[in-house]
Amino acid sequence: MTPRDIYVQLQTLDPREPGAWPTWVHIVASVLLSIILLVGGLYFLIEPDYEELQTQQAKELDLKKEFEEKQSKVAALDAYKAQLAEMQRSFGDMLKQLPNKTEVANLLNDISQTRVASSLEEELFQPLAEQPKDFYAEVPNRIVVTGTYHQMGAFVSSIAALPRIVTIDEVALVPVGGSAPKDELRMTAFAKTYRYLEEGEAVAAKPRAGGAKK
Repeated sequence: MTPRDIYVQLQTLDPREPGAWPTWVHIVASVLLSIILLVGGLYFLIEPDYEELQTQQAKELDLKKEFEEKQSKVAALDAYKAQLAEMQRSFGDMLKQLPNKTEVANLLNDISQTRVASSLEEELFQPLAEQPKDFYAEVPNRIVVTGTYHQMGAFVSSIAALPRIVTIDEVALVPVGGSAPKDELRMTAFAKTYRYLEEGEAVAAKPRAGGAKK
């Protein structure tokens, strides 16, 4: 049978009388119908699995992203630990510069000795009440000394070089006047040191600080 004969027979087929169709047409139609049914059946069988596959693939991408983020954090953990250790070391070094309660008297004596070494004359050295803060107490001392500008500069520099933290605040310089030399100055200031509050003191200081705000 030539292709032309097949074409002619297909043109003459009557859809209302399929029983009159040639045998080969029945065979082809049956094969096509089987293929259609097979493809349709496979589609309905595979579609749920395909959707589940897409869902799992999306979850896999999310898990990969989460894993990469956690891996990045883990990689930086050592750096964070080293930074924390450095901060703790620095904080410890700072605490070592704060005298304890028994060392404050010695520190005040060091300030007086520094004044003597700078050749300044003392008019007033008045320890004031401690001012508790979060974990330390501020220990202010009102001082009035006289001397030359260079002597006062040497005094302030020596105070800064002490192993314990001491600050000079609220400085006021005025000429001594009267019969004193023209370069003689009077310095009024607050020499402040700081001491670390022990655990019991820190707890007791908090209510006082809160009460002061009221």
